[in-house]
Amino acid sequence: MEFYKFSIENPESFWGFQANIIPWFKTWEKVLEKNHPFYRWFVGGQLNASYVCLDQHAEGNKKDKVAYYWENELGEKEVVSYYDLYCKVNSFSKFLMDIGVKEGDMVLIYMPMVIDAIVAMLATARLGATHNVVFSGFSKNAIIDRIEDSKAKYIITATHTYRRGKRIDLLSTIREIENEKIEKVVVLDRDGSFTEGGKYIKWPQNKNFEYVAPVHVESTHPLFVLYTSGTTGKPKGIVHSTGGYLVYVACTLKWTFNVGEDSTWWCTADIGWITGHSYVVYAPLALGITSFIYEGAPDYPDPSKWWSLVEKYRITEFFTSPTAIRMFMKYDPEYIKKHDLGSLRALGSVGEPINPEVWEWYYKNIGNSRCPIIDTWWQTETGGFMIAPFMGIIPLRPGFASLPLPGILADVVDEQGNSLPPNTKGYLVIKAPWPGMMMGILNDDEKYKQVYWSKYEGMYYPGDYALRGEEGYFQLLGRADEVIKIAGHRLGTTEIESAILENDFVAEAAVVGVPDEVRGETIAAFVTLKQGVNKDESLKQTIISKVREIIGPVAVFSSIFFVDKLPKTRSGKIMRRLLKAIMLGKELGDVTTLEEEASVEEIKKAYEELKQSIG
Repeated sequence: MEFYKFSIENPESFWGFQANIIPWFKTWEKVLEKNHPFYRWFVGGQLNASYVCLDQHAEGNKKDKVAYYWENELGEKEVVSYYDLYCKVNSFSKFLMDIGVKEGDMVLIYMPMVIDAIVAMLATARLGATHNVVFSGFSKNAIIDRIEDSKAKYIITATHTYRRGKRIDLLSTIREIENEKIEKVVVLDRDGSFTEGGKYIKWPQNKNFEYVAPVHVESTHPLFVLYTSGTTGKPKGIVHSTGGYLVYVACTLKWTFNVGEDSTWWCTADIGWITGHSYVVYAPLALGITSFIYEGAPDYPDPSKWWSLVEKYRITEFFTSPTAIRMFMKYDPEYIKKHDLGSLRALGSVGEPINPEVWEWYYKNIGNSRCPIIDTWWQTETGGFMIAPFMGIIPLRPGFASLPLPGILADVVDEQGNSLPPNTKGYLVIKAPWPGMMMGILNDDEKYKQVYWSKYEGMYYPGDYALRGEEGYFQLLGRADEVIKIAGHRLGTTEIESAILENDFVAEAAVVGVPDEVRGETIAAFVTLKQGVNKDESLKQTIISKVREIIGPVAVFSSIFFVDKLPKTRSGKIMRRLLKAIMLGKELGDVTTLEEEASVEEIKKAYEELKQSIG
């Protein structure tokens, strides 16, 4: 593809042209400033994220275009046009300015999936402040850590959220935090239960429009800090720029899903994660498209909920995680068939590698065997998609994230950093900078260099294990630190889990390596079965046989546990670190991001029962 070739051979010319996808107050003086590994994009350029997302549309022909449809579990609804959102953001910006928020301040946002949360993000950016969004399911301790590390001065929160029919209090969590450096806490009162007092003040309900001029910030001004999920240890504060980040996320959404004027886009991620930042808020708004957002669980009150919403709002592009799709695979597909999903044009996958079996089910049952699946590989640190099908027009292969996007020079290398031949497993690396890349880790330049740039000289190392097929397609095989080494053979967790999922009675699987005196490591598997399947011991041998048929006899199991749930982060990633800690009898470490602690207790119990039965 000439477009890709030009982007690699002429990166500064390429990105200089692509940067026109968003409006600038002042054109940059330099496309890329190289101070390895601290790269800076569009240096000298000035802009404002709020202007990019709102003013350019509200002042133009998209004034009355729907920006967001919103609905929650209670059936409450809201529709806002670009002009409505523009008015809300300006008025809230004026309120924040009046209570003291100014350029350079850090604002912590702890809110549910409501349109006001997006207003809070954009109003913060309008003033030149930096936001740190914390997922609304996090605990008090997780919030305290983020306040202290980010030096936040203001908190924006809400009284509560809803999930699975329950009212979940958020304000009480914030009230438990004692931090003298927090100057004000702004509270969105959703049911009239909040009373102002002290530093706690009510989100204003003033309907009068008050214009606030967007602060002109440098391209390298930090738009936000977002903490990684902590699946590999204590969360790190990833810092993203304004200019490079906005250019990159807008380009990548356009390139991959080909969204347009007639799109109704639904990215199911929460705004507390990078997917929510990039593809619920900033990219869709920068492009001026219509989005749908939902506050609630995907299968409540029944598994047809999401699909009823796709039908109701005529969703055209749908983007979710393999974890969510595997959950739906547990149920009889009849709940899908009663809904008309004919509006869908493209499906997407994010968060972890999508197993071929899950890909096929998604393609057949949700896309009716006609919608391309845009399988995306990227990270909090990369800002936006890195490897994904370009506009869905290249041939798709289940289980492969396809090719690097324009401007992304990816490779698979060995321990010494040498490029590996096709179909050889190794380490994924990125060999050139890109505009969406993080600017660093907050308050820790040395950690940034050590974690991401020290393994291979001049290469960004994301920590993933992968292979590249003959045609150049990349297949992600799991985190490199989760590779299982059996008798000298290196097996990725994803390839083993995919083989387990070939059994039609399996809903989900997670594997970890456990020490073995003879082989180095063997496989411990944690398996959830589909609805209605009994936990029959004979199924374990069936699983082993299928895995050996697909991978070979090198795939040696030490144990298989049938469990009802797997420990996952609230963004849906399986926490294999916890599974391994349980198997090795070690401390669990940071569990602030865990979706449900009951799943860990269940796995502990299964492991103890196994030990007793063999000991």
